[in-house]
Amino acid sequence: MKRIIITGLALMALFKGYSQATPADSSAYKSRKLKIDEINLVSSYYKQDGNNSAVTGGIGSEELTDISNTLDVKLIKYSKKGKKQTFDIEVGIDHYTSASSDKIDLSANSSASSADNRFYPSLSYTVENEAKGNTLGFGLSSSTEFDYQSFGANISYAKKTKDRNGEFSARFQAFLDQVKIIKPIELRAPNEGYGTEGRNTFALSLSYSQIVNQNFQLMFLADVITQQGYLSLPFHRVYFNDGSVHQEALPDTRLKIPLAVRASYFLGDNIIIRGYYRYYTDDWKLTAHTLNLEIPVKLSPAFSVSPFYRYYTQTETKYFKGYGLHTAADQYHTSNFDLSGFDSNFLGAGFKLTPIKGVFGIRSFHTVEMRYGHYTKTTQMVSDIFSLNLKFK
Repeated sequence: MKRIIITGLALMALFKGYSQATPADSSAYKSRKLKIDEINLVSSYYKQDGNNSAVTGGIGSEELTDISNTLDVKLIKYSKKGKKQTFDIEVGIDHYTSASSDKIDLSANSSASSADNRFYPSLSYTVENEAKGNTLGFGLSSSTEFDYQSFGANISYAKKTKDRNGEFSARFQAFLDQVKIIKPIELRAPNEGYGTEGRNTFALSLSYSQIVNQNFQLMFLADVITQQGYLSLPFHRVYFNDGSVHQEALPDTRLKIPLAVRASYFLGDNIIIRGYYRYYTDDWKLTAHTLNLEIPVKLSPAFSVSPFYRYYTQTETKYFKGYGLHTAADQYHTSNFDLSGFDSNFLGAGFKLTPIKGVFGIRSFHTVEMRYGHYTKTTQMVSDIFSLNLKFK
């Protein structure tokens, strides 16, 4: 399933920078009771269409809709030694319908593959020693849908500089996944069931953020990601130049290295310019560049608008060829246009309402945020996404 995920990473960097610039008052009373700090309700609607479905060999409809709902609850307490403990509980569920997935069985008008649900809970815990400026964190997650099961775990550490203007962080993540082997109908033996294959992903993420001055903040990010196991998708067809049909076949290892820099510049109290650049390379010979610009503008003390634009370009992997172009000499083969060379543009805006007395006069109803984005791809795929975030504090 294809989705565009819009996150608040830039906002997190901003908030983190602000908190670094304001040292904690150790004399203030800090409750030792576990209390709710923040609740977020996030819903999104995503719709796409195109004509390069990998399920039908790189041709055919890519029509897909996805409705997602997530509940995130953050709780905090302070230990007897004054350490801040944060518990973050998140539960999400997606429902999608897909015209391309419905074509796993070419003769069916409608099959079980045409729609599915995904359930993905997660739990994280961090403990921060504000006096020493370090934070240790742990997390667990899972994701379940009909043909895919994932279990994840992570550990992280962050350390602020003595002046609290810089912070180094490191995170290690592991995902142990199981892929249900659903072959295209014409490639199954009579009465053949669904087997499973494993896929493991391990990622090390490093970052360093720095408040350069009162107007300018920088963050540098680097990741090393390694994958082993079944990295193909079993229901993707590949048509060879002799007319024969095959399952997608890709190597069972992959090494990915993304490098990025993020910057925020404050033009007075009402305008922020946020820029982001990422370079990506892997051992499948895919390289990519991402440029992102977002400019939040505060139009009033309670209302802000954030137009954004993202440009992305990538080269094709050495295993990609279009419909009917692979030959019997190709050990690895895919016609998945996500692995082809393409450019894409993502343009939209966010609208944020944060009344001083709360939304509708309800003080605990802190924020309403809406975002809309339109995505175009040079492979002729287009999509739209709308999201709504309700925050309670």
